[in-house]
Amino acid sequence: MGYEQLKLENQLCFPVYATSRLITREYQPLLDELGITYPQYLVLLALWEQDKLPVNDIAKKLILKTNTITPLLKRMEVLGLVKREKDTIDTRKVLVFLTDKSKEMEAKAADIPAKIFQQLLKGNVDIDKLKELKNQLGDIISLLKRADD
Repeated sequence: MGYEQLKLENQLCFPVYATSRLITREYQPLLDELGITYPQYLVLLALWEQDKLPVNDIAKKLILKTNTITPLLKRMEVLGLVKREKDTIDTRKVLVFLTDKSKEMEAKAADIPAKIFQQLLKGNVDIDKLKELKNQLGDIISLLKRADD
């Protein structure tokens, strides 16, 4: 190969992508117990933090476009996880609410982060390094989001 910079092992994107996929895979059995997908879990995390959010706010929190989040929310509404209503003050906005079903699910989901964390610790991953990595990824996300704004 003529270009060293094009080797997969020299890419920043690949280990980030692979880590994301593999961590998501670790979540799946836990989410299967709840009957939800990882993207649905992310929406619920946002709504468990603050119920009654506009679609645009959810999309922004999850770093997604509204045309990506809208079909996801529609599927979640069919499953009885959320309900969507036009804002009575600004009818251009659609507000998303938790349902009783998703409110009850929150208690069942509360131990998921600790279970994932425990999985990572089984591999002798250093807690402080994980925290540092999370902070570094947050910095990268902030930098790249600014490029979108």
